Amino acid sequence: MADALIAVPDDFPSVFDGSAAHQRAKKLGETHVVTARGADDEAELIKRIGRARVAVNIRAHARFTDGVFAACRALKMVSVWGTGTDNIDLEAAGRRGLTVCNTPGVNAFAVAEHAIALMLATGRKIPRIDREMRGGAWPREMLTQCLGKTLGVFGTGTIGARVVTLARALGMEVLAWSARGDEAHIKSLGARPAAKDEILREADFVSLHLRLTPETRGFLTRREFALMKKTAILVNTARGALADRDALLDALRQGRIAGAGLDVFHEEPLKPDDPVLALANVVLSPHHAGQTPEVIRDGLLRAVANVENFLKGAPTDVVVAPLR
Repeated sequence: MADALIAVPDDFPSVFDGSAAHQRAKKLGETHVVTARGADDEAELIKRIGRARVAVNIRAHARFTDGVFAACRALKMVSVWGTGTDNIDLEAAGRRGLTVCNTPGVNAFAVAEHAIALMLATGRKIPRIDREMRGGAWPREMLTQCLGKTLGVFGTGTIGARVVTLARALGMEVLAWSARGDEAHIKSLGARPAAKDEILREADFVSLHLRLTPETRGFLTRREFALMKKTAILVNTARGALADRDALLDALRQGRIAGAGLDVFHEEPLKPDDPVLALANVVLSPHHAGQTPEVIRDGLLRAVANVENFLKGAPTDVVVAPLR
């Protein structure tokens, strides 16, 4: 491990080990893959990276802090499998001369499909009805249809844009908000640009597709939930911390909103006593909206291609370049 060119310190649950991307990485040089849990501990992460020049980051629970960069002095590049980089101290990476790359857009259509699936499953109460029928009941409660309803989309990157397309195909009116204020782009998608509060007041469903940044952390607080319809459903396939945890739990418990479809959480994996598990008006999935064979294959191969290009001196999908 100490002399590996490439370290994959956080392949748990494992997707990289033995894959086509792994074989491609080994052609570049010695590649060390760790498939055990524990990368969330800084000292353990440092040990696993060792003197590798490149780290391929698989899971967001591995946090690449300034302390990690300071200890791993040979490290010059972090190649992230996925789009999110909130687990990496980007300022420290640039300051210490590292390049950080990601794989944007690879999982976009799969995540968008999952967002719509959570919207439908929550609105139509499919998990609850399925469970009741298996218990011998024949439930007749009212369900929520999408045709004629309003969807509010926050974030109109590749995922959000695809959600707009799918929702319009279901006969929904779509209101959208862009962090960049790009109203022309929103209109080109067939959605109507709207202010944050207007969307929250009018939407029957709200779907989050924002990057987690200091500005978007806690994007939804008690104030925002108070604006939403009591019949509204929240869908989050982006990052758990976009919504204030206590505010979300209270809104769901007290019926300020009707329900939520959640693929992301403040703490992952969820602990057995997490209060969200006790809420009947929530549909849960374990942060795997992009877990399709096609997405995993293509994303991992692109992460390794980013390593190849970096080693050639022509990095691609660059999030941060060295500041010195």
